[in-house]
Amino acid sequence: MAPVNVRLNRFGVVIFVLATLCILFYLFGLPWFFPGEPRVSMKELLSVSIVLAQRGGKIVRDIAINNNRTLDTKQKGLTREGKKELVTRSDVESHKAIYYGFAKAYPGMQVISEEHDTEPISLSAIPEVTKKLEEVENIIKSDQSIAMKSISVWVDPLDATQEYTEGLYKYITTMVCIVVNGEPTIGVIHRPFEGDTVWAWVGYGHSANIEKAAKKPEGHQKIIVSRSHEGTVASVVQKAFGDAEIIHAGGSGYKTLEVLRGNADAYIHVTQIKKWDICSGNAILSALDGKMTTLEGNYLNYSPRLDVKNDKGLLATIHNHHQFLEHLEPAAEDLKKNTKTKS
Repeated sequence: MAPVNVRLNRFGVVIFVLATLCILFYLFGLPWFFPGEPRVSMKELLSVSIVLAQRGGKIVRDIAINNNRTLDTKQKGLTREGKKELVTRSDVESHKAIYYGFAKAYPGMQVISEEHDTEPISLSAIPEVTKKLEEVENIIKSDQSIAMKSISVWVDPLDATQEYTEGLYKYITTMVCIVVNGEPTIGVIHRPFEGDTVWAWVGYGHSANIEKAAKKPEGHQKIIVSRSHEGTVASVVQKAFGDAEIIHAGGSGYKTLEVLRGNADAYIHVTQIKKWDICSGNAILSALDGKMTTLEGNYLNYSPRLDVKNDKGLLATIHNHHQFLEHLEPAAEDLKKNTKTKS
């Protein structure tokens, strides 16, 4: 009988070990069990995102105000509506600063940027990036550890390039968005010519220079739309809201901030738009209980496995999102039909 008891004792030890491992896995997550699985402090990642958005913004500003350097503006393509898509040296240089800044701070992290460069840079040429900013430490009092494989970074190194070439600098932003499992979680919008940076982390806090705009009485609406990729948005707004005031502006980042600050009641877009244009604003809106959806009312998924284009329209609000969607329902149907026809 002794061998049977030995086997039973060994079986009990195995069960005990497995139960202990399960408890530790539940309490501390997979990386405890597999130490090679990299995890990221989201609080530190927020600080890095702010530093790199500002670093890219400084390049954008310096090139614009230095009369001895040209923008080297080129056409990189056409939109679906036939509008020119421009790229300048500022776009590319800002991209390099932000993209390789993340590569140095977080080797292996997935970064999706609007721009690309043909000559990779040695990371030794990239300045170190601080992972602890005083303003973040003062506002954000807790942290979250996330597996790096769940994180993707969306970068717009120069939003509103068309306006940049025209010298309309108030519309210019550099943006970084941190996405976790497809959801926009941290947004940073830096305005290099205004010298301010707005940031927010969903569920954790936001920069002191932005607050949720107060709800206004229903009535005359102010709708902000694109000035360079307008499409049929003017007629859409008129049909949906009658005599609403239409504000034309450049840059998705700028337009989203105008909604957050109460200078516009909604941001509406009907032509195709790329996700790096809207991800940061989406995260910031979500952190302040606003909403950004397609005109059909669906939330946007920023998983890097999906298409970078959104051709289902855009609605961004801080209040009354559902009511806006109801008014825009016919426009959403028209957009759906047009998209099917073009595809």
